Amino acid sequence: MSKIYQEIQKRILVLDGAMGTMLQQYKFTEEDFRGERFKDYASPLQGNNDLLSITQPEAVKEVHRKYFLAGADIVETNTFSGTTIAMADYQMEDLVYELNYQSAKIAKEVAQEITTKEPHKPRFVAGSIGPTNRTASMSPDVNDPGYRAVTFNDLRIAYKQQTEALLDGGVDLLLVETVFDTLNAKAALFAIEEVKDERKIDIPIMVSGTITDASGRTLSGQTAEAFLISVSHIPLLSVGFNCALGANLLQPHLESIASKTDFAISAHPNAGLPNAFGEYDETPEEMAAQIEEYLKKNLINIIGGCCGTTPNHITAIANVAAKYEPRSMVASL
Repeated sequence: MSKIYQEIQKRILVLDGAMGTMLQQYKFTEEDFRGERFKDYASPLQGNNDLLSITQPEAVKEVHRKYFLAGADIVETNTFSGTTIAMADYQMEDLVYELNYQSAKIAKEVAQEITTKEPHKPRFVAGSIGPTNRTASMSPDVNDPGYRAVTFNDLRIAYKQQTEALLDGGVDLLLVETVFDTLNAKAALFAIEEVKDERKIDIPIMVSGTITDASGRTLSGQTAEAFLISVSHIPLLSVGFNCALGANLLQPHLESIASKTDFAISAHPNAGLPNAFGEYDETPEEMAAQIEEYLKKNLINIIGGCCGTTPNHITAIANVAAKYEPRSMVASL
């Protein structure tokens, strides 16, 4: 049984913040993304953040280290787009196994380094499994509502490959995140269960959906409670929400599920809503004050940050989380 089950009973666990926000600070050029190995690659590669685990591994390690030192218990691998489906944009489908394996390996190295220094507070690595850039539930063509750009089986195969590589690289848990289409997430969960059966292993799984707007629904139309029900057939470590909304706007959706499950509840909201330039202005103090409202209501077991958050945000969140007990994991149905 993973040690994370013991730790989550003791305290509110802190997840890291945004990887993209941090990598942008390095101002990597096309040449930096390519490195020596891909200098003659036919496709443009700038923006392929997952590739940096191979071409700029020290930068990715530094980001993980900063988040751990800021107070994170869990960091996510740099693999949000680590499927053949998402990597098709860069003609890098053949690199998917290596991208995931290397991303997991370097995150695990940092986790072990920090845990060795602070053995009383073990650090964990979550394999980040993103939603892909396609949806199995909806047509991308308004004139052909029956058309699908991807099938459940396409997703299952892609997610299985990603899962195997993350496990081989040494992750402690898997995080199916930013779920805008629950059918995509079900394909990921199906693939994970397949790998668990084949390898005769158990691994903690987090599932995190995203409420896309003020309607309080995912992009594929589910309410928070419907989303919870849709994934509750799998034994999960946690279920929750991330991205799209700031902490204050996310709270009612967390309230709607916290009393209806005995899974842990997670949240990693954005640093507010983006401004006109697509940037996030919410300060660490402002964000932590909003998150404290979750804690006062005993809604949360795992808390972190998504778009626009930095190590300073995570420090502020960790400091406030340390004052509160974790939510009791017994549903009041």
